[in-house]
Order: sequence, then C-alpha cells, then structure tokens
Amino acid sequence: MMFILYNILLTLAAALAIPYYGARILFTGKYRHSVGPKLGFNRPDLYEGMRGAPRIWMHAVSVGEVTAAAPIMASLRADFPDACLVLSTGTETGHEMARRIVPEATAIIYYPLDIPYVVRKLIRMIRPDIFVLTETELWPNFLRICRDQRIDVVMVNGRLSPRSFKKYYYTRFFWKEILKDIDEMGVISEIDAERARAIGMAPGKIHILGNAKYDGLAATVSPPLREETARRLNMAVDERVLVAGSTHEGEETLVLEVFKKLLTVYPDFKLILVPRHIERAGEVTHLVRKSGFESLALTEVREGRTRQDEKVLVVDRIGELFKVYSLATVVYCGGSLVPRGGQNILEPAAWGKVVFYGPSMEDFRDEKIMLEAVGAGITVKDGSDLADKMLALLQAPETLALKGQAAGRIVAANRGASRRYAVLIKKVLLNRHVHSINTSTAKEKGPEARRARPEE
Repeated sequence: MMFILYNILLTLAAALAIPYYGARILFTGKYRHSVGPKLGFNRPDLYEGMRGAPRIWMHAVSVGEVTAAAPIMASLRADFPDACLVLSTGTETGHEMARRIVPEATAIIYYPLDIPYVVRKLIRMIRPDIFVLTETELWPNFLRICRDQRIDVVMVNGRLSPRSFKKYYYTRFFWKEILKDIDEMGVISEIDAERARAIGMAPGKIHILGNAKYDGLAATVSPPLREETARRLNMAVDERVLVAGSTHEGEETLVLEVFKKLLTVYPDFKLILVPRHIERAGEVTHLVRKSGFESLALTEVREGRTRQDEKVLVVDRIGELFKVYSLATVVYCGGSLVPRGGQNILEPAAWGKVVFYGPSMEDFRDEKIMLEAVGAGITVKDGSDLADKMLALLQAPETLALKGQAAGRIVAANRGASRRYAVLIKKVLLNRHVHSINTSTAKEKGPEARRARPEE
C-alpha cells in the first residue's frame, strides 16, 4: 500500500512539474540535455561501450557528491582494472563535473527518474552487479527493483543533514522498509550513524568510514594548478583576493559592502564572486555594476579577454570554484548568512585558507567543528561582523598564515575514507561471488548426491 501511495503521489507531482520544467527547457535551455536520458532515452552506443567485469554502477547526484565519488572510483579502478564502472549524476552540472574529474569511469550517464518502467529499462541495459549510492538520496522504486533483481546496494559517504533527517524521521514508517533494500551503509560520522539508526537502518549494516571528499580535495591541491589559475586570470601570486564562493540570493549585496570596507584599508584588493547557481551570474553582474564596480565574467576570459583593471570577477561556469579558492587571501563561504544550511567549507580549507561563514551551517556541522577547533573556521553574524573580523585577521598576517596552514593540515590528515569505502564495496562483491559459487555448487551436487545414494 505504501508503494501504491508513493507512486500515486509521484504521478501527481510529475503532472504538476511537467508544465514548469517544459517552460524552463523551452525558454532557458536548462534540463534540455538531461530530460531525455532521465526518461530512459540514451544513445545505443552508450551501452555498447559498457564492457568489463564486475559491473559497478555508482550514483552521485550533483557536484558535491561527484567530488566524493571521484576518489572512490579511482580506488575501485585500481582494485578492478577490467571492471565496467558506470557513474550516474542527477544534474547537468554534476554531469559536466564528472566528465572532468572521473576519468576512471567507463561511462557517465544520467540517473533515471523514479518511474518503474524507466528504472527497469536502464537496469536491463547496464546489468550492474552492484549499485553504489553516494550520500543519502533514496528513491524507493529504484531500490525496490534492485532488490527484486538481486542487485546488491551499498551506500557510501552517507550523511543526513538536520533538514534531511527531520524529513526522513517523520515518515520513518515508510523509509524503514526502503532501508531494508540497502545491504551495507557507510556513513561519514557517528552523528550520521545515529540518525540512520533512528529512521530504521539495521545497526549491523552501518559502518562509520569518514568523508571521501577529503581524499578528492587533498589529492587535487597543487602549486601548478594554482599557478595556472592565476595566469589564466592575469593575477599576481601575492595579489590580495576575497573569494566569495557558493553565494545565494541576498548574500552578494552583503559581500559587496564588505569588499568596499576592505578597499578602504587595502586599495589593491580584488573580489571573485561565485554564485551557487550559475544561472544567476547575470543578476550578480548587475548587482556588481550597480555597486559601482567594473566586472569581468569568466566566460569573457575564456573567450580571450584579458583582465585589466576590473576589481570584480564573476564566475559564470561550473567546476571553477575549487580552482579560484587557490587564489584567495580570505574566503567567505555562502549559503550561511541566509538560511540555506551552508556550503562546502572543505574546498578552501584544502588550499590552506581561513574560511568565514554565517550562522546557518546546519548541513556542514562536522566540518565547521573541525575547522573551528584549529582556528581556521570563523562564524560571523552579519555583513558588518564579516568585515570587522576579516580586517582584524588581515592586519595579523602571521596569524592568518598559521591558521590557513592548520586548515590544510587537517584536511590532509583526514584522508583515507575513499579507500575504506572501496574495501566495503569490494567485500560485498566478493560475498556475492562466493554466494554464487556456493549456490551453483549446491545445484550441481544436489542431484548427483541423490543419485549416488542408491548405488551406495
């Protein structure tokens, strides 16, 4: 009954969503590349290239999850050089990021909508031995079909933010049944394990293995990448730069006011603004010019324009935030001075940067605690507080450098989770193989044994 109700609600939601998304596709072009594959319409040659064994399908919803999946995929490729590794994403930004940073994948596809017919079609074409879910996004029809077709399911880098936990907890009577379809669950922290148990996950299936994002970030940090980014943006290595990353509506205005205050003390400061949603780049550029600054968009740089005297650069392309963090003198991480739960503060920390953020950091509580423990994470209450605390730290350059170094060290020290997740996946695969052998042997020996008894 629960599944019948779920599918009725899913159908009603689809009926309401189709006009909205249809209009977005028609007028903005967004979702144009992903809507067909999500409905199961892929190029035939996509499946023809899926060769090798075992067949491992990993899903990473968007950019953040792809960052966690990348080092796990690399570790799996080392363990299974002949494997067919399929990576799916749920967003076009995640898809593009995956193509850039996951060369180990045999194929990169879009995750299907949770429509039974579409799910069965894609599973039939891919024929996975195991499905690996990155972080916590549970689609009931997909997981139930995996169980019916005896496909093992493992969750890696599992996390339950306070908002997600509340949603799952109040409907746990439903999710408790869905969680039975997951064979093993690897989670980031004890808090995530507690929340998983509270919504009905069997305690014996939960493993606390850490955050795989540390591996991807620590492995990617390099002086050559920083130098290449500085050269591309025509910036000196020692230039003072405020990077405001993953900003949401309402935050850019605050950041621009902070930037003006920084300029009164340090006239050479530059600002790099990276909106969380790239489609807002035009709106952000308008705000910059309204504030009296000349700005430059990253696409203009890519098209050959050289940065001259512009004080502000607006990043209007995905996959660039991690790189531009390398140029930062100080960092503000968005989604935190507005009630959005925060954004990933590990990316700037990996580069050895002190990170400022607002009070709304519910989705990154563990990371916040970790950085604040070494003085590399600083909470501010509003724009004025942000300006004051940034200026205070800028006027103590030795302290700024020491705190930044502590941030880089703590990210590097937490590496190793991706290997632990790969070992968990490998264990499930090997158990599956042993079970298959035992089952086959039992079937082969059974009739022979029965025939042998009369002769004895």
